[in-house]
Amino acid sequence: MDLNQLINDCQKNDRKAQEQLYQLYASKLFAVCLKYSRNYIEAQDNLQDGFLLIFNKIEQFSFKGSFEGWLKRVMINHVLQQYRTQTFLSLVNENIPDDVEIEMDDDELSLDFLLKIIQELPDRYRLVFNLYVMDDYSHAEIAEMLSINIGTSKSNLSRARIILKEKIEHYKNNENKTFPSAR
Repeated sequence: MDLNQLINDCQKNDRKAQEQLYQLYASKLFAVCLKYSRNYIEAQDNLQDGFLLIFNKIEQFSFKGSFEGWLKRVMINHVLQQYRTQTFLSLVNENIPDDVEIEMDDDELSLDFLLKIIQELPDRYRLVFNLYVMDDYSHAEIAEMLSINIGTSKSNLSRARIILKEKIEHYKNNENKTFPSAR
């Protein structure tokens, strides 16, 4: 079935079309959910709830631009909405360097390890880190999405990088190669 026809059928609440759409995009959108969620179970919940939202909003898709991009934006916004009402996105007054570099040897660090330490970040740091580093949003866009100011976005990104750098250094220096504890 052609993608446009599949979208049209989903817009008509066709359950088989919705199932096909889910099968087609669930793994890609689950990866998005994993980045923004605290753990695997929360990511699964966000994926399910996000797809319900997608099916409710799919009539808003106007066949302009990338459908996959539209799905990703809906999913990211859904996950972020879970955090917007919480007060963790407040300004942190810390003297943090503007740009913290993290040195990594790809051979030493597994994707599972990197995902685990990113998921262990406090919510405010994890969200800003993923939006800025992984999804290439600007600090202005992040500030608008999370209802914070640009300085808070920059501060949260710097703090996330510091925490990740510390965890990576701990991992590299630890003979047993165990995961460092969550902060």
